[in-house]
Amino acid sequence: MLTERFLRHRRGARLEPEERARLEEAISEVRQIGPRTTIVHAGDPLDYSTLLLDGFLSRYIDDREGLRQLVAVHVPGDFVDLHAFPLKVLDHDVATMTAASIAIVPHADLNTIVHDMPGIVQKLWFSTLIDAAIYRAWLFRLGRLDAVGRVAHFLCEINARLVSAGLSDGSHFSLGITQADLAEICGLTTVHVNRVLRHLRQERLCVFRSSRVEIADPERLALRAQFDPAYLYIDAAPAIASSARELVSA
Repeated sequence: MLTERFLRHRRGARLEPEERARLEEAISEVRQIGPRTTIVHAGDPLDYSTLLLDGFLSRYIDDREGLRQLVAVHVPGDFVDLHAFPLKVLDHDVATMTAASIAIVPHADLNTIVHDMPGIVQKLWFSTLIDAAIYRAWLFRLGRLDAVGRVAHFLCEINARLVSAGLSDGSHFSLGITQADLAEICGLTTVHVNRVLRHLRQERLCVFRSSRVEIADPERLALRAQFDPAYLYIDAAPAIASSARELVSA
């Protein structure tokens, strides 16, 4: 089922089987997109939303010199531009970071679903509220954490989200992004990110090499990152969840 990862293990927003089946029926096509491809341009009218099936996508905004600031990273199971359902245009671009598979859900079909199944409205809204919670965590990360904390926090967050999607065992996962991407996510230079990753490796906290991440000590990494996964509203968060809260409050 193409929608099986959407709201998977999300606390308080489980889709009923008939709701998931209706979303599945609403998918008009599945597209295979190459890496580094913009799929939504800011300001373009949209009559569909995109469900990410495989790969990683980003939201980004360019400055006047064309330099990119990433404002979100999406993992499989995310309804990436559900915001466009009511807004019809986005104020940012959406692009693939890796090769990706996306499902197209026309807004006309979403309108029919929410009319026929009013209970699903709150769950779709829940999905966009999770995006908002992640944005707030990103603001905290960029505004209050040092370089090591920023990188550690992002890796903890993406691990938790991939656990929810069934794509991480809590300490090992694939992350097909570059150090340059990580620099844009964390507001650092590529050189600085390289030093941070070396520090995390030397401290035996985490290794990020060849698109693979191994979190050697989830509890200590979460503590260094000041990471608490509560804002993700995941039922089955990785084992770091309770341990991180205990360490932070100790």
